[in-house]
Amino acid sequence: MRTLARRLLIPGLTALALTATGCGSTSHTGAAEPAAPAAVTPSSDGTSQQLDVAAAPQGTSTPAAVARADGKGRTEKSALKVASYDRATGRAVIAKGAQTPGRSPAPGKSPETGKSPETGKSPETGKSPDAGKSPEADKPVAVGDVIASAPAPGAPAGLLAKVTEVVGKTDQGTEVKTAATTLAAVLGDDKADGKVPVDPAAVTVEPLTKGVTFSWAKGPGLTFGPEGAKLPLGNLRLDVNAAVDTAPDAPASAGASVSGFVQLAPQVEFAYDGSAGGAPGPRGAFLGMSGDWSSQWKLQGRAAASTGAPKRIPFAKLHSSPVIQVGPVPVVVNLDLTCYIQVEADGRVTVEVQQDVKGDFKVGGSYASGKGWTPVSASNVKSTPVKASVTATGTVKGAIGAEASVGLYGAVGVTADFAPYVRGEGDIKAAASSDGKTSLEGAWALYGGFDLSGNLQLQLSLFGTPVFERKIPLGTLNREWALSTGHIKR
Repeated sequence: MRTLARRLLIPGLTALALTATGCGSTSHTGAAEPAAPAAVTPSSDGTSQQLDVAAAPQGTSTPAAVARADGKGRTEKSALKVASYDRATGRAVIAKGAQTPGRSPAPGKSPETGKSPETGKSPETGKSPDAGKSPEADKPVAVGDVIASAPAPGAPAGLLAKVTEVVGKTDQGTEVKTAATTLAAVLGDDKADGKVPVDPAAVTVEPLTKGVTFSWAKGPGLTFGPEGAKLPLGNLRLDVNAAVDTAPDAPASAGASVSGFVQLAPQVEFAYDGSAGGAPGPRGAFLGMSGDWSSQWKLQGRAAASTGAPKRIPFAKLHSSPVIQVGPVPVVVNLDLTCYIQVEADGRVTVEVQQDVKGDFKVGGSYASGKGWTPVSASNVKSTPVKASVTATGTVKGAIGAEASVGLYGAVGVTADFAPYVRGEGDIKAAASSDGKTSLEGAWALYGGFDLSGNLQLQLSLFGTPVFERKIPLGTLNREWALSTGHIKR
């Protein structure tokens, strides 16, 4: 990171120039266009397969995966789809999915199939489009079958369910009754491990205050954002300019406000190891969110005194439900972020603090057979020197952070709170005598840091792991470093 000058300004005194060393930053990772998942490959143990983890292809409907109750063969991608679902009753209608919309066939291909008329195979791959799919993949569902579906009517967070009863035929398809199940029912003994960048174009944003703008960048040659902003690919950015409650006795010139931006490139991390040697449930699993983070913000004025907990001002909610393809299985991940400003002050200090923060973060839960679930939280965040002015005696702490949650099929699995902050202290004392002599003595200190906390939730049992009875805290991770300190006497 670059090094910025910092100043401490005290009314009636000449400005004092402060300097501090700069800090290194991590580089941002770009998000490429989602790739279609490749075929599964056998793992080294010969009994399970290593499944690719990738973003589901865009522009096409994601077919459901079906694990058949007869136990013959593995979970397979099918042409079936969930036509409707009633969450209250657990009833679903399963229909035969429409074929891929027709396009003008390439020369030498059959208009009906897109295959070479002589060989029945795709010229691009040399394989039939249905290669590796058994005839049973598209047969009607039966009791005991497990269905994994991307978002569908009535199931906006996707569906992972086991068929308990076949009710009968309807105009839309086959109506069935379902019950909740786990990923172990469709992933079985297979293994998977991968990271999938979140498509910023698929993130929905709800501004909670005035003065919030959202921008993102995706794909080569496409740059969105405030004038002059150049966002790395895969990044999303929120700019905010919001007023903060000002201390009642503060002059009009000391009106409090926060302005700046948060920029991040989130990605989903997913891992599953089903090779448990016949034991129920997987041998290992991981679900989490990680990414690059940068923010630049300014807190100024005399903030009102905090009463009890620090004052938190949410300014935007973000939501995304990316579908990641784990082999043939569409896994729906739900991500939620609430970005906020937080101010903790005693109402006596007037400040102007500007901070530039860059780094990364990772939160999640890791499972190992015999050990259970353990939290994962890590961050490597540094801030540049700040530009600041402090007057009077008192304390102030300002943060711009995010509350995050990540889960599967609509069930929250991990919650986290990530808050880079700057904290200032001032102890400035002035005295005057009857002979006209004045004195001024003061000490000040500025600190940068971050807090990271959260919980693992009960719903992580969706992996097929044992249920735990209470939330497991991530544990509070706090790091703080001195930005500058000083003393003055006059």
